[in-house]
Amino acid sequence: MNHHRIIEQALIHIEENLEQPLSVSSVALTFNMSKYYFHRLFSAMMGCSLNQYILSRRLNAALPHIYNNNLSLTDIAYQLAFGTQASFTRAFKQHYGVAPSSLRAGFNKISPTPIPTVVKRPFKNMNGDIVTDFTLTEFKETRISGIAFEVDLATDDYKKKIHSHSKMLLNHIDDNINGSCFVIYSNCQPNSTRFKVLFGIPSDIQIHEPFYFTVDVPTIFCARFNYFGDLLDIGEVLKTDYARFLKISKQESDQSDIELIQVFNDVHNLDSTYHIYAPIKKLPDDLEM
Repeated sequence: MNHHRIIEQALIHIEENLEQPLSVSSVALTFNMSKYYFHRLFSAMMGCSLNQYILSRRLNAALPHIYNNNLSLTDIAYQLAFGTQASFTRAFKQHYGVAPSSLRAGFNKISPTPIPTVVKRPFKNMNGDIVTDFTLTEFKETRISGIAFEVDLATDDYKKKIHSHSKMLLNHIDDNINGSCFVIYSNCQPNSTRFKVLFGIPSDIQIHEPFYFTVDVPTIFCARFNYFGDLLDIGEVLKTDYARFLKISKQESDQSDIELIQVFNDVHNLDSTYHIYAPIKKLPDDLEM
């Protein structure tokens, strides 16, 4: 069974039927799956429940109607299956932080978003729950040279920021350099979404410009998650894959400045296969790697 393809098709099915009644049962039936299995699969793949996802896409679909002024807010609510304008307004304000009437009056601007990409995650069943596959391993001590900057995972442009800094680094190194590259997230303060980031390669190179550094990352015991696709929403990894792993495996996160490490197979292609290393405490009964 191609789990990723099923969820991709489900997202298209949902998008094409936002004006119709949708439920876990009806969507699962479309793909001839048990509603319980489909719900667990969808939640594991997308990091939210099906109902939460449908609500977010209905609110997203409401945006063009609000700006076009073709329909009243009551008509939009009924067309997108909210039932009443009050329930629509309440859900919209909770999701976007502003009322739909504020957008219609031109006080705020929110752009619709396309159907999200389904990031390819290998799955296995563990204690009755579907979780991302992982391996307990050590991230070996590595010298990494690269460019340092900050990102805020709560903003929409942090992936563009990582891409732009990767290009800045590549402009300073030999085109013949191939192999892996690293994105190291560190020093996140409590209740903050801001991270210090180092984008680098496993090499000792000297670039005499501000914010270029060579650092020695120590050996760290980690849970390693495997992915394929564009830069993943790291915040979602922390809330879904990593959090679910810690809960089910009874592991604890390590008290480390490093929060996560992304390792891409190809420094010239950030759409390549990559791994995420998340520091955890090494327990006495953990197997030596």
